[in-house]
Amino acid sequence: MSYADVNGVSMYYEEHGEGDPLVLLHGGLGSVEMFASLLPALGEGRRAILADFQCHGRTADIDRPLRPEHLADDVAALIEQRGAAPADVLGYSLGAEAALRLAIQHPAQVRRLVLVSTPCRRDGNFPDVLAAFDGMGPELAEPMRPSPPGALYARIAPNPDDWSTLIAKTAELLKVDFDWSEEVAALAMPVMLVFADTDSVQPAHVAEFYGLLGGGLRDAGWDMAYRPAARLAVIPGATHYDILESPVLAPAVLSFLG
Repeated sequence: MSYADVNGVSMYYEEHGEGDPLVLLHGGLGSVEMFASLLPALGEGRRAILADFQCHGRTADIDRPLRPEHLADDVAALIEQRGAAPADVLGYSLGAEAALRLAIQHPAQVRRLVLVSTPCRRDGNFPDVLAAFDGMGPELAEPMRPSPPGALYARIAPNPDDWSTLIAKTAELLKVDFDWSEEVAALAMPVMLVFADTDSVQPAHVAEFYGLLGGGLRDAGWDMAYRPAARLAVIPGATHYDILESPVLAPAVLSFLG
């Protein structure tokens, strides 16, 4: 458990185990604790590196908006400092957006990429999810303070009063439109997409996202000649909010990482 100076951020990170590097990136309002149930399985025989994003967990805020592009640059700098490139990278939700941007902006840093529960276009989310994003504002900081993420932030953050800043910056981030389709189609490393069967992302977009990676376009052939490098996993009985707790997730990911 330590801190790395990256792009003006004093980024909290942890390393566990030895072996090929695996970077785990948490979701919005979260921290490395999000991977508590997954780390024993995913980290076995690997050098697992977990980090708290700007204004999340044990990492303090800086005068910079929350953007996946910035977070990706921070993670790239951390990987470089730790001598962990190329690493397998798994991100969930906001962490998956940062992981995707990491693969786009710093492809040499990523060996294999696992994206859990995130679209590659903002409107890939269901309309009611987008409406919730549009309706989120800084006034929700106080009502959300007693929530599990708020209580954890109060316990571990270097500046607990920055909870209101985190909510305000998150609310602003969620309103930013994006479409990374062309960049996704150009990715060269193997990519695995993981979604819940009751996710916040529309099934039609899941199929589109997978198609951009070369998946789901035709039969693989009896000799597997047309089997794509990309993989798609749909976790049964899960939602966007509890997918990391599914006992099905780790085995699916491990089969991809090899």
